Amino acid sequence: MNICAMALQHPKKRLSVAFLLADRFTLSAFANFVDVLRLAADEADRSRPILCEWSVLSATMDSVRSSCGVKVQPDTRLTQAKDYDYIVVVGGLIGDQSALDSETLRFLQSRATAGLPVVGLCTGVFILHEAGLLNGYRCCVSWFHHQDFLDRFDTEQLVADQIFVVDRNRLTCSGGHSAAHLAAFLVERHIGQSAAIKSLNIMMIDNALSGEKPQPGQQSSRRANDPLVKKSILRMQQNIETPKTIAEIAEDLGVGRRSLERRFFSDLGATPSKIYLEIRLERALSLLRTTDETVTQIALASGFCDAPHLTRLLRAERGMSPSEFRKTHLRQGAPTGEFAVGVLVPQT
Repeated sequence: MNICAMALQHPKKRLSVAFLLADRFTLSAFANFVDVLRLAADEADRSRPILCEWSVLSATMDSVRSSCGVKVQPDTRLTQAKDYDYIVVVGGLIGDQSALDSETLRFLQSRATAGLPVVGLCTGVFILHEAGLLNGYRCCVSWFHHQDFLDRFDTEQLVADQIFVVDRNRLTCSGGHSAAHLAAFLVERHIGQSAAIKSLNIMMIDNALSGEKPQPGQQSSRRANDPLVKKSILRMQQNIETPKTIAEIAEDLGVGRRSLERRFFSDLGATPSKIYLEIRLERALSLLRTTDETVTQIALASGFCDAPHLTRLLRAERGMSPSEFRKTHLRQGAPTGEFAVGVLVPQT
């Protein structure tokens, strides 16, 4: 076979990705990301790594347990790792111990120092920060882990209201379906838009979302559609114990308070202050349903001054006191969410 024929049969891969899986990694983030690569790599969904390729690296080649218990078997030793376009770190459950062994961390740091772009999926952003690879970079974390990240790291460049962030050679995403959109972003960059769209469509995802799209938030009764309103609500959800003023939220988002209030009223028919109160009450109701904490503890955890403050507002908004709510919930066996109030930021 001549050289030209061999080149046609084995064309150079346009996109090469290596995965480092943390102990108890998030299976959905890994699966969403790698499936976009798989579907973009060949015609239809035949899964042949023609246009792009991927490997799961390991120091020991032992299988890696995901957070749901399913194990994945690595296919390439670190000592046999070749040149890749990206190294993707898939995080998982947050614990006190490092989620990657020391040899794998050294490998990651050496490749990143050499200029290789590094991706953090889900809580992979925690691993990248602990490894010293996010100093001076903007990074993305899920709204759900926003406070966990702030409790652990001192950073002013944290983004928790977008699905992913690309800052030079550091790419981070909030996890879940966001991993598919970040993978599609890379596929479009290296292979083409049609390949990215095809992958997402086969996965029953209508369109590729850009990184600045708002993250979905916790669910309840209202639906926000305005992107600015969605981002505002995420800020509210991230600041419940110590609520921000509406002026501070507006300033964070680069708009005036009056402008933000108009957008809220147009989208949800309520002021930002009203929505913020609903979100905090939703947190209080959830804690009343699911914990044995005192009303005072729940009030403070929900951003209220004390138990009488929570009682007064809950009675005004829901027509019952915290103790009456708990009795009703226990008597009726109401499922979690029955009394939910607040705002739904839907997945888009």
